[in-house]
Amino acid sequence: MAFETKQDILDRIMSQKKPECPHCNKEMDIWEVPQFAMGDGLGWGTPYLFVCFNDECPSYKKGWKDISDNYAHNASYRCICYPGTNQYEFIPVFSPLGGKGQIIDETVLAEQEKLKEAIKSGFSQLADCYIEKNHEEVLLILLDPIRPARVRVKAAEMIGDIGVLDSIDHLRNNKYGNQLIEQEVEKSIKKIHKKNYTRECPFCAEIIKIKAKICKHCNKEVAGL
Repeated sequence: MAFETKQDILDRIMSQKKPECPHCNKEMDIWEVPQFAMGDGLGWGTPYLFVCFNDECPSYKKGWKDISDNYAHNASYRCICYPGTNQYEFIPVFSPLGGKGQIIDETVLAEQEKLKEAIKSGFSQLADCYIEKNHEEVLLILLDPIRPARVRVKAAEMIGDIGVLDSIDHLRNNKYGNQLIEQEVEKSIKKIHKKNYTRECPFCAEIIKIKAKICKHCNKEVAGL
């Protein structure tokens, strides 16, 4: 069975027709499930649900009185639907704004689409760079903080395959602000050293031959270090 990422699931849900709330017949919104589990603590089993956020929905309006009368709490409930099913349930809300911060609206969807296009474009550029062995362009992509993290991680991985010794200084002298990118950079530096039979001097950090006994840059003895 293929593993679905959160983005894959959102793409699949976006391709579906939004259901209508059975209580008010209004189109339901895509809602991103909070990080914490609700209800019985078992979680929802999906990162997104359809939720009715119509404040005029009869079930929502009636819920305030029902919960107050039965449980003495100031709360109501909103109708939810599990994507791809006809399974409708209720979730509690404790104010008219409850849960609205997780609505995936048109602005969010536009940002998601923009990110997807940036990733697609970045991967396409990297593929061309790999064919042409254009390590300089890969470095520029890696060091560009505007690029999506997934593209920069791939660039960090790729530079180990096509990078040259001169690439190491650029890789060492930059901060990435992303642990995964930093890990891939370290792996790539090791790859570049391995294919060139080199390493870095433990005293001056200049590049030397792996079997060197004396560093040609600082004249320190490096044999066995």
